[in-house]
Amino acid sequence: MTRTFETVGVVGLGTMGAGIAEVFARAGLRVIGVEADEAALSRGRGHLEGSTGRAVARGRMTAEEQAALLGRIAFTTSRDDLAGADLVVEAIPEVMEFKRGLFADLDRICKPSAVLATNTSSLSVTAIAATTSRPAQVIGMHFFNPAPVMRLVEVVRTVVTEDGLPDEIAGLARRLGKTPVTVGDRAGFVVNRLLLSYLNHACALLETGLASRDDIDAAMRLGVGLPMGPFTLLDLIGLDTSYEVCEVLFRESRERRHAPAPILRELVTAGLLGRKTGRGFHSHDRDAPETAGEPGGRPEISLVGLVGGGPDAATVLEALEAAGFKAAVAEPGDLTPVAEADVVVALSDTPVVELAVRLPRPERLVGLHLVGERVAEVAATVVTSREAAETVRDLVRMIGRTPVRCGDRAGFVVNALLYPYLNDAVRMLEAGYASAADIDAAMRLGCGYPAGPFEMLDAIGIERVRDGLRALYAEYREPSFAPAPLLDQLVTAGVPGIRAHVG
Repeated sequence: MTRTFETVGVVGLGTMGAGIAEVFARAGLRVIGVEADEAALSRGRGHLEGSTGRAVARGRMTAEEQAALLGRIAFTTSRDDLAGADLVVEAIPEVMEFKRGLFADLDRICKPSAVLATNTSSLSVTAIAATTSRPAQVIGMHFFNPAPVMRLVEVVRTVVTEDGLPDEIAGLARRLGKTPVTVGDRAGFVVNRLLLSYLNHACALLETGLASRDDIDAAMRLGVGLPMGPFTLLDLIGLDTSYEVCEVLFRESRERRHAPAPILRELVTAGLLGRKTGRGFHSHDRDAPETAGEPGGRPEISLVGLVGGGPDAATVLEALEAAGFKAAVAEPGDLTPVAEADVVVALSDTPVVELAVRLPRPERLVGLHLVGERVAEVAATVVTSREAAETVRDLVRMIGRTPVRCGDRAGFVVNALLYPYLNDAVRMLEAGYASAADIDAAMRLGCGYPAGPFEMLDAIGIERVRDGLRALYAEYREPSFAPAPLLDQLVTAGVPGIRAHVG
């Protein structure tokens, strides 16, 4: 059957639910907003008035349009008022017991033809649907915060979803001005499954001492071009929410990478949940810019040694000479030309310490990895002197880049976080869960990323990513770091890019 959705109920008018109600009302639909009591209903009305009021102040909506929009929303504390709704979307807290109870209630109240949708970001839609007598008419409709702004909607089908219903809900999403991505009922769906694995991995790297919170944030924001670093994003999402999503992922996969990092559990237990409590990984009592260290001035050195070749080495050499430094260059096979340098910078895929021990003064060698146009990772070994590391950081600033301090580990910071995320996307594609185009769209629109994972893979090069994953696996022995079979096969077949091959 083909349905028309003209009256939509939204249960739960917190920040997310109020945003969903606004989206439907903006599209001209009649909305019934439901809250548990008058105080919560008043807060929900306030969310809507505040959001639309800001749109008026910014010239994106007239006062008349605001009044018309709010006039299409009826506010109530009675679920019975949803009896005539064509579609009901719930946006209550992520607690399965609460959602199952609500859906059993909606099943009793709503007309037989009504579709019941959950905005859950990670819980099983199938388990929610099972509480009703109409599981074929229960579907996931996952909006992203802030709903009026974010364009993505994940449409989540179950094994019992009625044929054609996902297409109808996707059509409704397009009517709302959104881009739908239809996926199966798997923990985390597309966005949270990829995003939370990456964020949890960042927590694990922080705990190992690979790099500091600010350096990791700066590396991913400035080096990869992400809207914000992982710890800033975790604070925005809420550490309790992030912890719960990781728990759901782990319960389904039983994979170690999905088990919440201990530091995440510790902060949640302490009530430090991010922006909503004023403190999480960062303090939000005052606005402070992310920093990877303050400038230390021009280093007092007469000769810089540079180990490595290729475009990155040429870029560093040119910048050093332009800044007035004398440089000696060596290939990794023969370090004699740089043996007497005051500090030695290595741009090489070889572990930095393996080069350091071949110098008469190994404490002078520091690894360097250029990331994008703005960042350089500065890798110190266990024998690198503090003075040498500080000198290289000052050199990096002088050549116009932001230094990111890290340890001498495979992938340093950026690739250690980026490559497993790309590998997860390939595994998701390999499993037939979603297409490359849909996964790319989900991460661009749902997270504000500059490119989707498959676009990134093609830009970096699939062989380079495959080899980087092999190095990470050899270093950490984490099974999820082993290259996805599809990635190995495409490299072996000589396929230049993944998107052209998989469509």
